[in-house]
Amino acid sequence: METLTPERVDPQHHADEVGTLLGFLDFHRRTLLLKTDGLDGEALRRRLPPSTMTLGGLIKHLAMVEDNWFSQVWLDEHVEPWASADWDADRDWEWTSAADDTPEELRAQWDASVARSQRALTAALAAGGLDQESRRRHRGTGEPVSLRWVLVHMIEEYARHNGHADLLREAVDGATGE
Repeated sequence: METLTPERVDPQHHADEVGTLLGFLDFHRRTLLLKTDGLDGEALRRRLPPSTMTLGGLIKHLAMVEDNWFSQVWLDEHVEPWASADWDADRDWEWTSAADDTPEELRAQWDASVARSQRALTAALAAGGLDQESRRRHRGTGEPVSLRWVLVHMIEEYARHNGHADLLREAVDGATGE
């Protein structure tokens, strides 16, 4: 994957709530880019047994997570390729299908998903605060979720999976660190 990783900047130490949440989300998004930067298709498909997780799968999964929370749940809009994926045939479609994608396709999908998320987030913040509720209800609770909850959940998703990316990247080429 021959792309330049945008500079990762530590979140501000004295920002307001929105600034803090956006700072940490951006930090973790860029950490994923850092962990996957410069890798070819073979490296992105490499597993660390017994897990079936791959760095390519992480990229595609987090693209799906971006679209799920900001497009599907927040805006109640369906986005491709997720809307037409056969989830009944493969519950982990985004993970398994990533092996068929080139590094460029994976990065383009992630970039497009993040861009949609950022547009939705910018519009939501302009329309009101963090207490706004999603258009769609949470699958598990049946309740709408606040914009604050979505942002905190996205930070949690990236932080969790960036830990996986640390291990996977080290297994691929020995690269460690931030």
